Amino acid sequence: MKADDRKTILCYGDSNTYGYDPRDGLRYSADVRWTGVLAELMGDSCRIIEEGCNGRTCAHTPAEEEWKDGRPYLKACLNSHKPIAGVVLMLGSNDLKREFAARPETLAEGIGWMMRTIADFLQLKQGSVPYILVVSPPRIAEGITASAFADSFEEDAAPRSQKLAGLYEKAAFDYAQETMNPCGFLDAASLIEPSEIDSLHLDPEAHRILGTAIAQTLRAFL
Repeated sequence: MKADDRKTILCYGDSNTYGYDPRDGLRYSADVRWTGVLAELMGDSCRIIEEGCNGRTCAHTPAEEEWKDGRPYLKACLNSHKPIAGVVLMLGSNDLKREFAARPETLAEGIGWMMRTIADFLQLKQGSVPYILVVSPPRIAEGITASAFADSFEEDAAPRSQKLAGLYEKAAFDYAQETMNPCGFLDAASLIEPSEIDSLHLDPEAHRILGTAIAQTLRAFL
């Protein structure tokens, strides 16, 4: 298959899409990251774009690092990589930080806004709407307050994170019903757990499981 014939899949997320390694704070190698697993499984049919940023949010603007707000950058990112056949959207964990005091419902609203922005913008810029796969992020474990990220998260971040799957699934359903655009949903927390090291980021096995599940979902639609 010629490179120009490959379908572009944009993976838009935070540190778990970037591939943050909880053991040393660095980055897993490309073959370990779930995006790399996805690329391997999809083969020559797809071109996987890794757009993971540590600390990225979906519904709030960090006070001291405004550039980590995933909303203002979204259109520029889409325009840089078009034509885009599919978008994998996995965000929300960072919105649960203590500085935002966010309700889970607010995060679902942010995801809904992103879905509609992706569809509207790409319909305008490339003449087609991509398939969007909403992935509710892995839960935050209760050990977060004893981890290296204790200053950023309070104890209630863990139970709030457990509410995201149902809310994100409804956001995806509502988007599909209202727009009739192609859309899917995957609950990462039903498949994997965060590392015991920091209660937030994924270990290599979790990356493998997540990448495999996303590949299976994308194949059914793409």
